[in-house]
Amino acid sequence: MANSAPQRNTTRPPSNGRSAGFWQRMSRLLRFRLTIPMMRSRHSPEHAARGTMVGLVWAFTPSVGIQMPLVFVTWIIARKLFKWDFSLLLGLAWTWVTNAFTLLPIYYLFYLTGQLMLGRWDDLSGYDGFAGLWTGAFSGELSLWQEIVIMSKVLILDWGLAMWVGSLPWAVATGFLGYRYSLKFVRAYRHARAERMARRHQAGHARGERRHHHPDAGIGTPTLP
Repeated sequence: MANSAPQRNTTRPPSNGRSAGFWQRMSRLLRFRLTIPMMRSRHSPEHAARGTMVGLVWAFTPSVGIQMPLVFVTWIIARKLFKWDFSLLLGLAWTWVTNAFTLLPIYYLFYLTGQLMLGRWDDLSGYDGFAGLWTGAFSGELSLWQEIVIMSKVLILDWGLAMWVGSLPWAVATGFLGYRYSLKFVRAYRHARAERMARRHQAGHARGERRHHHPDAGIGTPTLP
């Protein structure tokens, strides 16, 4: 009897590699959009830290869709009226913290916090109902105008007051922490960069000194034919 061909294992490998690749891409994206602009800033560390603070303050408000324009308006008013400047690039970049992946849980956190601050302990809607309303509004079955109407109704009439009130402590806290840690990060990065440049300068100076005192150093003895 002929031996039967070995059966192939059709079991798919676990999706750990796919999820790892996703988080690696997200890490690179966060570094490119948030960290590198702080490292490349040519202004003072305080200038960069203020930009991070403003961006986070607006990011942690229920102002989806207009956060970047609000940062821009804040930048203009702060410079023209108060002579107070910050990094517009970093302010715009840090509004990206509230994105398609984090929007719903963050806004639900605003809603719960607002309900508690307003004393509405017996009116705490579940996350499933909250998320269902948003996903239904942006399911693609409605027109753009209908989506805008539903979103405006939620943010102004239904849960808007609770979300705006609840966002205030989070905006203040994240703005303060963003300023503090971004200032610390930029200062540490520039200090480390200055030390690297100093070491390179010293190494180059030492090589120049060796060449000056030993001009024939490194020249081998000619080989006899």
